Amino acid sequence: MSLADLLEDAGLTGRGGAAFATGIKVRAAQESAAAVIVNACDGEIGAAKDGWVVANHLPQLLEGARLVTGGRPARFAAKRGTRTFDLLCAAGLDVLGVPNRYVSSEESALISLARGGLARPMTKSVPFVRGGGRDGSDRPIPATVVLNAETVWRVAQIAEHGAEWFRGFGTTAEPGPRLVTISGSVGQPAVVETEAGVPMRHLLDSAGGSLEGAEYVGIGGLGGVLMPIAAAREIHWSAGDLAPYGGTVGPGVITVHDPDECIVRAVDRLLTYAAGESAGQCGPCMFGLPAIASDWHALATGADSLAADHRLESRLELLTGRGACRFPDGIARFTASARTVLAGHLAAHAAGRCPTRQKERHVA
Repeated sequence: MSLADLLEDAGLTGRGGAAFATGIKVRAAQESAAAVIVNACDGEIGAAKDGWVVANHLPQLLEGARLVTGGRPARFAAKRGTRTFDLLCAAGLDVLGVPNRYVSSEESALISLARGGLARPMTKSVPFVRGGGRDGSDRPIPATVVLNAETVWRVAQIAEHGAEWFRGFGTTAEPGPRLVTISGSVGQPAVVETEAGVPMRHLLDSAGGSLEGAEYVGIGGLGGVLMPIAAAREIHWSAGDLAPYGGTVGPGVITVHDPDECIVRAVDRLLTYAAGESAGQCGPCMFGLPAIASDWHALATGADSLAADHRLESRLELLTGRGACRFPDGIARFTASARTVLAGHLAAHAAGRCPTRQKERHVA
């Protein structure tokens, strides 16, 4: 059985967030003799699992890369100045140093950087794994496949233990073991080995410490969704349970928000950051994200809230499905979820009150 067939039998999907079938990607890569880039950038806010794989399972990661390439050298991508970058360099690997920007670790941005260009997303005329596309300079792009570090580690595990072993974890729809980074207002931020379908309360409790007072949790990072923690504790970590909230298991990131920080202000801070992370080449990023951040800031400060909310609603509808990458889509998803979940809190801000500050005065 070929590696691609084995991975398809196992049901492995990408662990970087897109959840594309790895077997299909590997088959296309091998048929095209594509160059392989292993993405260990932990590009999502709150992510740490790629670095965990490099630090704890580097031999298996290298074996997975060897299996995917058929023995040809692979390139490894990591953010400059990180421990992950240093570990990969110390192992004598071909390491692509990636700028510490949000969109720099997106698939096409890594391909651009590997070819001597800027770490900025490129528009996909055809799948990069097939080759034949062209960048902004109209040069042909060689066939290249980018795989997340955890995904490549899972390839090695499946090759060693088999597809049946892999499907012994998770759910029928989302099989296999998975890593999740749990951080924020928890006792001990950690990368946890788990599987889809486990109760969310178990994941939240696994990071230790008391979650007393915590009200909101982010699922999937900046491109994910915001949820009330009470609701999150009643569901399972799976696409099916998260779908009603607009979420997925995504890149495996769970962030408990600090109950002492106004959640509306926390979202304001995140959207301001997102607006500054544009690659500066597509309208949705250059203009749409700053406009959304501005609208949310108006809601947070109670300035002309009704008009700001109307503007925000219309802009969110216009933002998705455009641009060279999916960054605007993720921000629209996160903002829409926050707007729904925090409707009451936003109404209080519009009236000149903040529930978090009122709670602080009550405690004092």
